[in-house]
Amino acid sequence: MSDSNVNSTSEPVAAAPAQHSTVPTRSLKVRRWRLLGVTTGVLVLFGAAYGAYWAKDLRYVQSTDDAYVSGNVVQITPQVSGTVVEIGADNTQFVKAGQTLVRLDQEDAKVALDQAEAQLAKTVREVRTVFATSAQLRAAVEVRKADLTTAQQDLSRRERLGASGAVSAEELQHARDTLKAAQAALVSAEQQLNANQARVDGTTVANHPDVRNAAAAVRSAYLAYSRTQLPAPVSGFVAQRSVQLGQRVGPGAALMAVVPLDQVWVDANFKEPQLADIRVGQPVTLTADVYGRQVRYRGTVVGFGAGTGSAFALLPAQNATGNWIKVVQRVPVRIALDARQLQEHPLQIGLSMKVNIDTHDRNSSTLPRLAATSVSYATDVFHSDEDIADTRVRAIIASNETGRTVAGAAPRAASDAGAAHLASLRF
Repeated sequence: MSDSNVNSTSEPVAAAPAQHSTVPTRSLKVRRWRLLGVTTGVLVLFGAAYGAYWAKDLRYVQSTDDAYVSGNVVQITPQVSGTVVEIGADNTQFVKAGQTLVRLDQEDAKVALDQAEAQLAKTVREVRTVFATSAQLRAAVEVRKADLTTAQQDLSRRERLGASGAVSAEELQHARDTLKAAQAALVSAEQQLNANQARVDGTTVANHPDVRNAAAAVRSAYLAYSRTQLPAPVSGFVAQRSVQLGQRVGPGAALMAVVPLDQVWVDANFKEPQLADIRVGQPVTLTADVYGRQVRYRGTVVGFGAGTGSAFALLPAQNATGNWIKVVQRVPVRIALDARQLQEHPLQIGLSMKVNIDTHDRNSSTLPRLAATSVSYATDVFHSDEDIADTRVRAIIASNETGRTVAGAAPRAASDAGAAHLASLRF
């Protein structure tokens, strides 16, 4: 009886789940299809939105992360030979345009300058002598003309007296010889005057060829003297310093470099298929790895490279082989950056950039021939030396031309001005 009770109680318990199991199964299927439908709808909407975004904006954007910051690396090289006695800046330091970076020993250049100035003063005095000699020879010609006139008159009187026998034939012959001597002396004096006059015709003491030649030697010596100090052509940060104190350097030796970080740009290397839609003047959005996505730079396409990187390589690729494999080439596209943004977020040369170019505007040509109409880069830190050299030359000529200036006063004043100028460039 207990067994039958057990069986009777167990059978309804086992049968109950079988009767109600279909209800949750149908509910799960409904929820699954509903979820699948919602997901499909969301995906369709997302795909439609993305398609619309691609058709409107994204297909006009050309992107690359093969882009790097580039800039000018201004090499500091001497123009004269010398021994380094002073170094005014080191790597990572900021320098201003005109600030002296390296100073060479000036003693040899100073001696050469003194010799050139002395030679100029001597030449001015010699030319003054030539002008004075011309006046002396001109007076000598007048004297010879007077002698000739006297000799002609004496001969004329003796010839009249000789007809009556009052003057001997010997005296008459002496008068004729005197006339010939006076004529020869006049010709000689005139030739000497012409020869001396040829050296000064159409000139003054200041612009005489000999004086100008000596003045050029002074300018050359002064420039060599002033070039013993190497100024910074531009403002920027010092990099690649290799010069050392006591080093003997020659013209053209690379001593250090100055990098103006306010003049940087970006070279973005785009693949060949991307270049068809890129034009000069299109707007660019850039991000730098150093600042991340929170800093966005604005730029403009300003030009294209004349060839691919491999074409200008030291050993260009040679594909005329049997196992040639096609490699997609890249062409550098130069992008100018906003100067104000560079001040707020400066960039160093070589940093990686992410570039997005908006190619909506495709009206211009792919490679426009835009000729340069102005100077791209210039510096005026070397011009003052020429002005001071001219001042020294004029002072030396003036002090030796007239003789009214106290000897050495003007050259000394010019020398002091030049020394003050060089001293102002020292640290």
